[in-house]
Amino acid sequence: MIPLLAVVALVSAAAPSESDSLFRQLAETRYFNLGRPAAVRITPDEETVLFLRSPPTSGVSSLFAFDVATGQTRELLTPESVIAGAQETLSPEEKARRERMRVTGRGFTSYALSNDGRKVLLSLSGKLYVVERGSGKSTQLNAGAGVIDPQFSPDGKQVAYVRDNDVFRVELATNEERRVTRGGTPDRTHGLAEFVAQEEMYRFTGYWWSPDAKHIVYAEADTSGVEKIHIIDPASPEQGAQPFAYPRPGKPNARVRLFVVPVAGGPAKEVKWDAEKYPYMATVRWPKSGPLTLLVQNRTQTEEVLLAADPRTGQTRPLLVEKDDAWLALDQTFPEWLEDGSGFLWSTERNGASEVELRRADGSLARSLVRPGAGFQTLVRYQPKEDVLYFLGGPNPTERYLWRVKGGGEPERITSGGPALERAVVSARGGLIVVTTEGPSSLRRVYVHRSDGTRLGELPSVAREPPYEPRFELRQVGPERFWTSIIRPRNFKPGVKLPVIVEIYGAAYPVVHQSMAMNLISQWMADQGFLVVKLDGRGTQLRDRAWERKIKFDFAGVLDDQIAALRALAAEVPEMDLTRVGIEGWSHGGFMSALAVLARPDVFKAAVAGAPVADWRDYDSHLAERYLGLPEEHPDAYEKNSLLTYAKADKPMGKLLLIHGTADDNVFFSHTLKLSDALFRAGKPHEVLPLSGSTHMVADPAMNERVWARLVRYFQENL
Repeated sequence: MIPLLAVVALVSAAAPSESDSLFRQLAETRYFNLGRPAAVRITPDEETVLFLRSPPTSGVSSLFAFDVATGQTRELLTPESVIAGAQETLSPEEKARRERMRVTGRGFTSYALSNDGRKVLLSLSGKLYVVERGSGKSTQLNAGAGVIDPQFSPDGKQVAYVRDNDVFRVELATNEERRVTRGGTPDRTHGLAEFVAQEEMYRFTGYWWSPDAKHIVYAEADTSGVEKIHIIDPASPEQGAQPFAYPRPGKPNARVRLFVVPVAGGPAKEVKWDAEKYPYMATVRWPKSGPLTLLVQNRTQTEEVLLAADPRTGQTRPLLVEKDDAWLALDQTFPEWLEDGSGFLWSTERNGASEVELRRADGSLARSLVRPGAGFQTLVRYQPKEDVLYFLGGPNPTERYLWRVKGGGEPERITSGGPALERAVVSARGGLIVVTTEGPSSLRRVYVHRSDGTRLGELPSVAREPPYEPRFELRQVGPERFWTSIIRPRNFKPGVKLPVIVEIYGAAYPVVHQSMAMNLISQWMADQGFLVVKLDGRGTQLRDRAWERKIKFDFAGVLDDQIAALRALAAEVPEMDLTRVGIEGWSHGGFMSALAVLARPDVFKAAVAGAPVADWRDYDSHLAERYLGLPEEHPDAYEKNSLLTYAKADKPMGKLLLIHGTADDNVFFSHTLKLSDALFRAGKPHEVLPLSGSTHMVADPAMNERVWARLVRYFQENL
C-alpha cells in the first residue's frame, strides 16, 4: 500500500473567499505540480537532458530537450501533434496499471530512451510512437490497440509490449508486429505483473529482454485459483460487477512461473525454482554481462534467495540467501550487475541498517560500499572504474540529499544548502548530474550540474507558485527522540490554547519532512484555528532496522507512540490543548485515525478516516502477511488489529467521520460498509461520506474541494 499523502490531502482553507481561491488553484495546478519538469533522462553522450512537462494548468505532458552546451530548451513533441486532436483513450488494464503506479497525468506520462540515445519511445492513447532525435521524425508503430508496458530492445531495433495478455514485438526496420507468446488469457497473463507485484513489490513489468535481443523472459501469472472480488460501484449499477483477482491473507495467491522464449519463434523454456517454498517472484534481471537473475521470497517474506538461471536449461543456482525474523524489505534497484559481469551490488539490513555491498559473480561478499548508519535510501549510480557510488539519503530522515562514496569510505554530500529533499540522475559516464530539489520554502526545481558541482542551468518550469509559504517547525521530542512537526496558524498568538489535529499515515512511511509541498495544505488547516502536528513513531522507515520492525504483529501499537510523541511535544508547546485533539489520515492513515477514536477516545476526540482498512483479513496478502503474519498462524494479530474488534467492544468512542470512494479497487468500499455496520449494530453514532465513483485516488478536483471543506467543518464542530 503506497501512501497517498501527495495525492489526497484532506484539509481546507481559512476563510470562504480565500479557500475558494486556494481550492481553485490546487485543482487547476494539481497541487502546483503541473508545469514542473519530470521524468528526467540524460542522453548517453551527455549533450542533452530530456524531460516531460505540462502547461501550468493542464495535465497533458509534452517532451522537451535541454541542450547542455547552450542551456536552451526546446519542445520536441506534443500529444496534439501525434493524435491530431483526437480524444485520448486508455484500456481498463492501462487505467488499473496507472492506478497502481499513482499516475494521474495524461499525454506522455512516461517514455523510454534507446541505449544509444538516438530514439525515444512514447505511448499515447494505447498506441506507440518512435521519435528519431536527430531528424525529429515520428513513426507510429503498427501495434494493435491497447498496448501496455512498451520497452526498447537493448539494440534499439525492436519494441516489445503486452497486448491482449500476450507479449508482442515490432521490428522497427519493417514496422511489422510479431507475436512472442501465445495462449495468454485474463486469468493466465503473459508479460504482466500481477496485482501484489505492482501494488506491494513495486514491480510494474512482467517481461525482460535478453542482452542480445534474441530472447525474452516473461512471467506467466495464473490467477485462476485466486479469489475473485467483484467490484460494484453503487453509483453506476448499470456497469455491472467487475471481477478482480484479489488475494486476501491466508488465501491462494497468483501462481507465477517464468519462461524464456526466442523472439524469432520456438518453444519456451521454463525457469525452475522451488516455487512452493518461494512463491513470490520479486525481481528479475538479465544484465549485459552476467546471468539471468531472479529474486524469490517465501510467503511470509522472512527468507529470500537470489538465483542465477541458465536460460538454455531453465536450471537455477543460488547466489545468496537473506533471512529476517520480521520481514525483508524489497528494493527493485537491486541486484545491480556490473557492466563486465564480475559482480553485483546488493542491499541488506543484515547489520542493523541499510547497507550496500559489492558481491562477486558467485554471490560471495567482496566488501561494503555504503556502510550501515550512512542513511542509504536509494541507489543512483555506481561507477566501478572509479569505485564511486552515488546514493540518496542521509542521517536525518526528514531530509534527503545526493551523496557520493569513493572506495567504501565516508559519504560526501554533492550539493550544498538545505534543508531539502533531493532526487538525482547521474549519467552513465558520470560527467553530468541532474538534481531535483525541494525544501520548506520552495517546490520542486531541477538543476543540471557537472560532476564537479558546477551548475550548468535549470530545467525551465512554467508552474504557478503557491500564494503562501507554510510555517512549520521540526523537533525531536521525548526519550525516543520522535521526529515531529508543528504548524501554527499564520495569525498565531503565543499563549493562546488551540485544538490540535494530528495528520497520520501510521505504518512504514514517515510524514515529517522538510517539504513545502507536504505542508502547504496543512498550513491552511492550521489557519482555521488549529495546531496541526505530524508525529513519526516506531515503525517508520529511514532510521534503522530495529526501529522499523517494532510494528511486527502490532499496527495498533503505533498509537502508543503517537500519544507519547503528542504529549512530549505539548510539553514544549504549551499552546497545544490536549483536551481537544483530532486526527485524520487516508488509507493506512484512515485505519489509524479510526482506531484512535475507537481505542483511545480519552486522547483523540474526533477523527476523519479516509478509505480505512477495517479488517486486515480483507486487505491484500502481501502487505498484511508481511506485518501480521499468516492469519492461520497468528489469528490474534488480525483480531487485535481489526477495527471491527474495537467497534464491537462495549466502550465509548470519539466522533468519527468515514470517507470512502465507492469504486476503490485497493481498499474496497466494503471496508467502510463493514465498519459502519458494526458501529451501527453496537449503537455507536458516526457519519459516512461516500465519494461517488472515486477510486483509492480521489482525482476529481471538485470532489477533493468538497472533501476538504467537509473535513475542516467536522473538526470545527467537534473540537
